[in-house]
Amino acid sequence: MTSIMTNGAAMSALQTLRGISSQMDDTQSAISSGLRVSKASDNAAYWSIATTMRSDNKALSTVGDALGLAAAKTDTAYTGLNASISVVDQIKSKLVAAREPGVDKTKINSEITELKSQLTSISKSASFSGENWLYNTSGTAGTKEMVGSFTRDTSGNVSINTLKFNAGNSVLIDTNAASGGQLTKAITVNNQPIANSTGTTTATYFLIDAKSTTSASGTEIKLTTGTNDQNIEGMISAVDSMLTNLTDSASKLGAVNSRISMQNDFVNNLQDVISKGVGRLVDADMNQESTKLKALQTQQQLGIQALSIANSDSQSVLSLFR
Repeated sequence: MTSIMTNGAAMSALQTLRGISSQMDDTQSAISSGLRVSKASDNAAYWSIATTMRSDNKALSTVGDALGLAAAKTDTAYTGLNASISVVDQIKSKLVAAREPGVDKTKINSEITELKSQLTSISKSASFSGENWLYNTSGTAGTKEMVGSFTRDTSGNVSINTLKFNAGNSVLIDTNAASGGQLTKAITVNNQPIANSTGTTTATYFLIDAKSTTSASGTEIKLTTGTNDQNIEGMISAVDSMLTNLTDSASKLGAVNSRISMQNDFVNNLQDVISKGVGRLVDADMNQESTKLKALQTQQQLGIQALSIANSDSQSVLSLFR
């Protein structure tokens, strides 16, 4: 039935055209934003997951910055330790040279004094961002914590995990308590018996007198014209023990540094993986969307033409009355 009051064909064509226009709006939005899920109404579940993971990725980015800071601190401390090992090794060589009969011990002591000053300079200079793990002036060095990771468990609870290093192992000079520094604390060694005597005696030495609030017991390692061979050998043994301790501290610090580097690589890779995962959920396939837009544009043109044809039906009815 043809009616001039109700044009069913036009209404149907208009409804189809509205649906096509709505789809075109969604497609154009996806193309312009690059997202097929840009708001909660698009897909509440995917939008919620993506929003949470983007927030976690920002937190991981901050963790990466913190790991960079941690790496700088450990690098600084390791550089200072490594340089100190070289200087202490030279002091050991000077003491061995002092054992040679007839040498001028006071001249060797002058060299040792300068090397001690160099150790103090290295310790004070090994500071980064206000932290110095080689030179302590108050309290105890304690354990240093560095942000290592950001995690979210299955219940949605978040936590910060830290990397730890006991700076008490790396302190070289402690002006608060001499026993807290590798070079200021007292080391007890066995002295070999002197000529025409039997039995082994013990002696206690320390390398640097930092005028600590709580000083070290024992004798400072320095030479005078009256320093005998037995004392020199005891000093050599004490310095050798210091070298062993410093090497152990440097190896521990190196292990922490290596872990920081690995953790930093992992965090960077994890950020990439999370970004890819979020992209799979909410990113628009531009090839698909562009093809869809072309099809919708064609449908829209056909819809407009169909609406025009439907509207022309009433004109055909009017012609019957002419």
